[in-house]
Amino acid sequence: MSEWPGAENDRTRAIQRPGQAGQPQPGPQPPAWAISGRPTAAAPPRYDSPEDRRLNETTVRKVSRVYGRPRKGDSPVRPLRATGGGGGPSWPGGGSGSGTGGTRAPRRWGRIILGSVAVLVVLLLVAGVGLFLWVNSRIKGIEVLEDYEGRPAETPGQDWLLVGSDSRAGLSAAQRRKLATGRAAGKRTDTMMLLHIPDNGGRPTLVSLPRDSLVPIEGHGSDKLNAAYSFDDGGPKLLTRTVEKITGIRIDHYMEIGFGGFVGIVDAVGGVNICVKQNIRDPKAGINLKKGCQELDGGTALGYVRTRATGAIPDFERTQRQRQFFSAVVKKAASPGVLLNPFQAIPLAAAATDSVSVDNGTGTFDLLSLGLAMSNDPVTTVVPVGSFPTINGVNYAKWDSAKATKLFDALAADKQVPKDALAK
Repeated sequence: MSEWPGAENDRTRAIQRPGQAGQPQPGPQPPAWAISGRPTAAAPPRYDSPEDRRLNETTVRKVSRVYGRPRKGDSPVRPLRATGGGGGPSWPGGGSGSGTGGTRAPRRWGRIILGSVAVLVVLLLVAGVGLFLWVNSRIKGIEVLEDYEGRPAETPGQDWLLVGSDSRAGLSAAQRRKLATGRAAGKRTDTMMLLHIPDNGGRPTLVSLPRDSLVPIEGHGSDKLNAAYSFDDGGPKLLTRTVEKITGIRIDHYMEIGFGGFVGIVDAVGGVNICVKQNIRDPKAGINLKKGCQELDGGTALGYVRTRATGAIPDFERTQRQRQFFSAVVKKAASPGVLLNPFQAIPLAAAATDSVSVDNGTGTFDLLSLGLAMSNDPVTTVVPVGSFPTINGVNYAKWDSAKATKLFDALAADKQVPKDALAK
């Protein structure tokens, strides 16, 4: 085989030329690229015949298809890359042979941005799951809800019994003096409210249950509602059973908070804005408030909901303030500004789990649904009261049976409460 195309023909013609027999004549020299085995920038060879030209052009075309564009100097040859847009070939560095501009740089930045967003989403999910598990592990569950003979059947919607106790647990002597909580023997409830969250996503209803309500208590005859909690054999179980029997509503969730937890939660959310209807000065509650809307910290808020220094019927004034305050603090706690701010969300979660007790079946998602429901402008009312009898020197509040029945029947059926059954 000849070293380069056309070499054998040249030798043959040189031998057969007349007058030069036996002496081969030098023919056209092979081009440098044929000798080296790779193309160079050397000048193309001369061709003595059409056959030489045809053979060499064929070889050049083959090499061009393999190596692409001509190389420069001794640099390695790289094949051309086609662009996605149908213009000229794309050159290294992002340009294009047609001068229209490449697309590699925008695509590279797009991948970087998408990758960064994906990493951020993953980190947020991991943080959210971690916070959820941490909160769930800190929730204190207690035995509250139990089946018993005559217990109301399950009713639509969710029904919560919310209890504010006068427990001083966790408060030092200095804190009790500062908050003007004093000392109290035994255990009592200052606040009892029934919250109904409808299944249809409508406005929830928050009903205050007056502590002095005269009601039947299993094993104790008739007494004040809060006595069901304070009896030696009472507590959350007996209180819940009493509320279920007098309302005909099955309680799904129970939540209780003491004085110390109340203050911690309010401070964790940065205080709550409350519109005070009148000037209130009460040394026993440790407050001196002026009329008007203002930001209350935990200690001031506690005094505001506890004071009896207003109104002709102090306990009913208290229930109004309790509903007002509970709605405001839960709504703020469930707001995006608090939940998405780790400097407030984490202290809030710590304060709440340190001071709030719930039934064993209540978890983090249930507490979150409670907060979201309270953000939906709840209807607030108190059980209608018909009279205030005094029995053996003790003052009681006796419910208006007809209106109270309308109120609780509507909630049990997950319907809107009739206006004539609502009281302020």
